[in-house]
Parts: sequence; structure tokens; C-alpha cells
Amino acid sequence: MCVLVLLWFVGGVVDKVTVEQWWYTLAVHQVSMESLQSNLPFFLVAAIFLLPLLYSLLIKNPNETQGHGKSKKLHLPPGPTRLPIIGNLHQLGNSPHLSLSRLSEKFGAIFYLQLGHIPTVIVSSARLAKEVMTTHDLTLSSRPQLYSAKHLFYNCTDVAFAPYGAYWRHLRNIYILELLSAKRVQSFSFIREKQVARLINRVAASYPGTTNLTKILGLYSNDVLCEAAFGRDFSEGGEYDQHGFQKMLEEYQILLGGFSVGDYFPSMEWMNTLTGMKSRLVKTFRPFDHFFNKGGTHGIALTMDNIKAVILNMFAAGTDTTFITLDWGMTELVMNRKAMKKVQTEIRNFMGERTVVLESNLPQLHYLKAVIKEIFRLHPPAPILVPRESMEDVVIDGYDIPTKTRIFINVWAIGRDPESWENPHEYEPERFMRSSIDFRGQDFELIPFDAGRRSCPAITFGIATVELALAQLLHSFDWKLPPGIETKDLDMTEVFGISMHRVSNLIVVTKPHFTNII
Repeated sequence: MCVLVLLWFVGGVVDKVTVEQWWYTLAVHQVSMESLQSNLPFFLVAAIFLLPLLYSLLIKNPNETQGHGKSKKLHLPPGPTRLPIIGNLHQLGNSPHLSLSRLSEKFGAIFYLQLGHIPTVIVSSARLAKEVMTTHDLTLSSRPQLYSAKHLFYNCTDVAFAPYGAYWRHLRNIYILELLSAKRVQSFSFIREKQVARLINRVAASYPGTTNLTKILGLYSNDVLCEAAFGRDFSEGGEYDQHGFQKMLEEYQILLGGFSVGDYFPSMEWMNTLTGMKSRLVKTFRPFDHFFNKGGTHGIALTMDNIKAVILNMFAAGTDTTFITLDWGMTELVMNRKAMKKVQTEIRNFMGERTVVLESNLPQLHYLKAVIKEIFRLHPPAPILVPRESMEDVVIDGYDIPTKTRIFINVWAIGRDPESWENPHEYEPERFMRSSIDFRGQDFELIPFDAGRRSCPAITFGIATVELALAQLLHSFDWKLPPGIETKDLDMTEVFGISMHRVSNLIVVTKPHFTNII
């Protein structure tokens, strides 16, 4: 029966695979003797592999650790009761950031979960995030080797998923000193300005009809990162569509945020082949790998996997973060007309009759910066940061955290913590006009890009890409919802993954502010 329980759970969470359909039937419908007999070989094989795992899961006490031949009682953080075998996996739900936020209300800002076979600690306050990212930053700077990341990022040789060590330190230095230095980011300004002009032309082309702004913002973020990463403009001549980049990136995000059996039951990683997860990963990975290895007209001929992982990480992570921030930003402004008017007034008063916003203008647009900070607070691109993994035993807030424990920081919950924010669920950019809180890793109330050793090295590039586009959109057009659509009709449902998208596209009506835009 324990075997059936585990198979039911795995089948319920693996998405879009053929084996899942069989497991779902097993879970929802009563299993007859005939079906058991007809599938007896499968159950026998499953039992052979699963019984040793079940023994270790049921016998091992997570409250004890072995040291010098003796068991040591651990003082773990509080947490909900665990089920046999799956532990607390069933409590994550379809929106883990929401589920974990509710659990933190019951168990506190730090609590313990047993996710399958993996000891896990959830942190949901600025105070404890600071302890993780400063006091214990070195000890907690490694990464678990997630199954999807191993396949999609060349065995985790990129800066985001590589474990802590000499290789990662060297790679991060390359990012900071070479690829994403302030001087290098500034050198890309012509790319951003060129692609913002294209963005404005695409919006203007839809006038006087409705505009699918979500789609256009996705094209903009992809265009900027493609040209910066690969050195050429793939929108020209339809090359972007020919390579199918958009579809591949969407699949990357789904797979990185999806469920993999081996991530929670390491001895059962082989089941990713049965569920179809491995084949999806390979199918998604191959087109990018083929493109990177291609020389000639692209001007690059890459054969080293770590270099390819670096470029892919910049491309995949950068496009999604930029797109999500702009999409949520415009959605909130369309819903909050007072804030929309205020930020447009600031930009237009400063710009006067000048139609083109330059990057040199951005430092003077203080309310615009407050608008972006409020988006990061309410809608962080990654609601739960990429997990850390403890390299040694450590004590956090008086609780024992054993080696190889995964640490999840729920930045979505931190951004809505009433202990840190007044009216935490309200959209109020003004709060940042009277506060010095920033998102660059020094203020732990607002950490959309992580902090400490694992902070995102691309913050400067990403912010420049977002600020310029948002300022130009607000300067060039007036925005409203289509006739008959009210703010309460907008679908604000989120899709959880490695990043957090809106389910529905933002459809708007625009009116050019300048006659020469049309």
C-alpha cells in the first residue's frame, strides 16, 4: 500500500507526461483486483526499487543526526506534521509561495518541512533572511543539484545553479568584472535604446485598436537579451521566430519550476525517465545546444559547456525577469490610475517637448524608481529564491540546521510582511518616496535578486533595461483598458514556476502623446 501512496503522489504532480495519466487514474478511481493483476509486473518492479527507500524514509528520524557513533537530538524549527514517505510535499500545492506564506503565519518566520527525503527550512522574514545571507552566508551559499538544472545548464555549470566552490567563485568573478561590469552594462546602452524605439513602434502600430502589451513586452525583453548575449539582432528577418526562442524559453521556465522525483527522492532519480521528465528536458535542451555550437553567420562557435551555460543563464534568466517586471508594472499602473497619472506627470514635466527618454535622464525620475520598487515588493520575479544548501551544521534563530538542508527564502511573503510594511497588500509606490530601502541586497525587506554571495550579478543590466522601457512607454502613450473592461475584471492570477507570470495577457488601448509617433 505504501508503494501505491508514493506512486499516487508522483503521478499527481508530474505535469504533461503519459505515465501521469495512468497514475492519476490509480489515484482517483478505486483500484480493482483485475487492474492490479494486469499491472502486476509493474508493481513488482516498483516494489523492488521502492522498498529500500521506504525503509529509509520510515525508519530515519529527521530529529536525530549521527555523530561519532551516537545519535544527537536536534532542535529543529517547528513545522507541520509529516505524512509517511512524502513528508510535507502535499502541502506545497499549485502555488507554493502562497502555501508557505500561510504556513509561516501558523508556525513562524522559520519552519521545517520534510519534502520527500529532503530536510527543508523555509524563511519568511527580513530579519531571518539577513541572518541567512550575512551571518551564515558562506555556510549557506551552496546549491542543491536539481535535476532540471543539471540537464538544462550543462550539469549546473552556470552561475545560478553551480554549487559553491572554486569554479563558482571564478565564474562569478568573470560575471562581475567582465560580462556585467558597470562599464560593460553602459556599453550596451545603444542596444537598449534601439530596442526601446522598436518597442514604441510596435505599440504605435496597434493604434487605434487594442494592444496585446504582454506579447510586445515579451518581444522587447527577448530582443535586448538576444542582441547583448549573441551580438546580433534576431528580430530582423524573422530569425527570432525561425529559431523558436520564445517557445523554448517558455519550456525552460516550466521545466525549471516543475516537479522532479529525483529532487525529493534522490535514490529514485531513475523515475524521471518513466514519467517523461527526462525526455522533455532533452528535447528542450537540444535546440539551444545546437544553436550555441553553430558557427558561421552567427559569429560565434562555442564548444565549452561552461561558456554555453553562462550565456544561456544570462539569456533565460534575463529575458524572463525583465518581461515579468514590465508586465506586472504596466498592469498595476493601469489598475491604479492615480499612480499612473503621477508617474507620467513626473516624466513629462522633466522631459518637456523631448520625445525620446535617454538613460542619462533616468536618475532624475524618482517616482518612476518608486513604482519599480513597489513591483519588486508585490510581484518579485522569483517568489521563492533558488534554494540554498547548507554545507555544514549551523544554528539559525536558535534552531539546528543540519548539513545538506535546503533553505528556501520566500521573498513574496517578506514583501508582504506586516512587520516590515504598512498596508502590505496595497499598491503604494509612495512608501518608497519616504524610505531609503533599495533592492540591491543591503535591505532585506526587499530582496528580489537575492543577497550576499548569491546575489544576482545582473542587477544593473536588468534595471537599466526595465527603467528605460517603462519610462518611454509612459512618456509616449496614454493607457487605459478596452471599453467595457474594468479593473475588477482583470485576471491577476499568477502562474508559479522558477519565475511568476500572470496567467492572462494585458490587453490595453493606447493613445499617442506625441503626434509624430503614429
